[in-house]
Amino acid sequence: MNGAQKLLESLLQLGVDTCFTNPGTSEMQFVAALEREPRMRGVLALFEGVATGAADGYARIAGKPASTLLHLGPGLGNGFANLHNARRARVPIINIVGDHATYHRAYDAPLTSDIEAVAAAVSSWVRTSRAAGEIASDIADAFIAATTAPGSIATLVVPTDVAWGPAGGSQVPPVQVPVAAAPTKDAVAAIARILRAGEPAALLMNGAALSAPGLALAGKVHAATGARLLSDFFITLKARGAGRVDVTPVAYPVDQALQQLADLRHIITIGTVAPVAFFAYPGFPSAMAPEQCRVHSLAAPGEDLVAALAALVDALDADAVPVVAGDLVIAPLPDGALTPEAIGGALAHLMPENAIVVNEAVSGAVPIPTLTRHARPHDWMDVTGGSVGGGLPLALGAAIAAPERRVIALEGDGSAMYTMQALWSMVREGCNVSVVLFNNRGYSILRWELGKIAPDGAGARADAVLDLGNPDMDWVSIATGLGMPACRATSAGEFNTALARSLATPGPTLIEAIL
Repeated sequence: MNGAQKLLESLLQLGVDTCFTNPGTSEMQFVAALEREPRMRGVLALFEGVATGAADGYARIAGKPASTLLHLGPGLGNGFANLHNARRARVPIINIVGDHATYHRAYDAPLTSDIEAVAAAVSSWVRTSRAAGEIASDIADAFIAATTAPGSIATLVVPTDVAWGPAGGSQVPPVQVPVAAAPTKDAVAAIARILRAGEPAALLMNGAALSAPGLALAGKVHAATGARLLSDFFITLKARGAGRVDVTPVAYPVDQALQQLADLRHIITIGTVAPVAFFAYPGFPSAMAPEQCRVHSLAAPGEDLVAALAALVDALDADAVPVVAGDLVIAPLPDGALTPEAIGGALAHLMPENAIVVNEAVSGAVPIPTLTRHARPHDWMDVTGGSVGGGLPLALGAAIAAPERRVIALEGDGSAMYTMQALWSMVREGCNVSVVLFNNRGYSILRWELGKIAPDGAGARADAVLDLGNPDMDWVSIATGLGMPACRATSAGEFNTALARSLATPGPTLIEAIL
């Protein structure tokens, strides 16, 4: 058994059975090993950013890491943006990056680069394998690093001579992932005292605190104390819909967030940190908590968030407090013009139970979270790091992690251009994804940002670099050219029909919504 075969065997032994890949010459030993190992699912991505983003979406739904297989430093660099998003999502990923043979690096061949330096910017753990006989232990260490709460990216660089070298009888050593700690009784008691005091307070949550069990506990805290329930604007995964406790995101626009938080005296963070502005704006602060507000941590991202909420419920004697959860509301299907509100109304009416919604429609999706609050129970995920091009790969990974569930990808036209290759992979893998492509022919969010930061710079020349027309992109042609069935909707009625058909049809489809 060579190093590449031992690597796949080691991953499988640890339960990692999916690999999102865009291989090159330095990874051919791994491609050959995939041929001999049917238990490992290899998913080809036509761009490395699709592979890394799909690994992010997979981890959020599967609750375990996938691996990626990338080609040298440039391949890792192409996947960097969505690794940045995954790092912010705090999800486990194991990157395998091929490298030149150890003896070949001295010749500084054209693809030689400092892979470890690139990987270090997004990885909690980086190592270069030194020998095939050490790969099993390297993978064990990578797995521990990736899966230690709250989850992170581990990158293993494997030179080609290590991949083809004999691995001998090496085995994966015993793996013990540290158990996420719960907060101390004293820490919980201190938070309980703050909440009992009656001053305006809010729980600010992300991660597992936004799971259905976490939200049920947070709802008891709210019912017992009146503390508001907030989340970060961009969340990793949130349980939503009928029967779930509702949580309000902190607003993206700084002025709105400052107004939203203005009356608070205490913000208690659970699985996140104090709220900050996404960008700096002239005349506005970076920290969004008001001056009179103190920020307290009940549980850091690496701690057991659900256990922390359960302990707080106990400390408040709130276990028997009735929790208010939203009832199912099926609104009538909208008609008339096709607007974001009409799309949100159609989703609220038609979205199946247990769907997964991936949101990267940016400005186009602003009204949709409110309109779908009381739809059938579903999960929602965002592109957490703000790096554009995460939405379609997230949907691909989520669909592979949960093939029995319908994934609905809300995608902006500009964002989709970054990783449209994901559509091809969805078709090849038979993913149950309904892509709703918001085509407003512009970077509308950037027009808004220009007005905030440099309003005197608006004009025809500035708008030319924010406009996605001239020529107009034809997403029906783009999708069908990549093998995906697609249609165009220009009215609410057309969209309703297209969405209902897509949700009822196995496999992926794209609906171009002309706004």
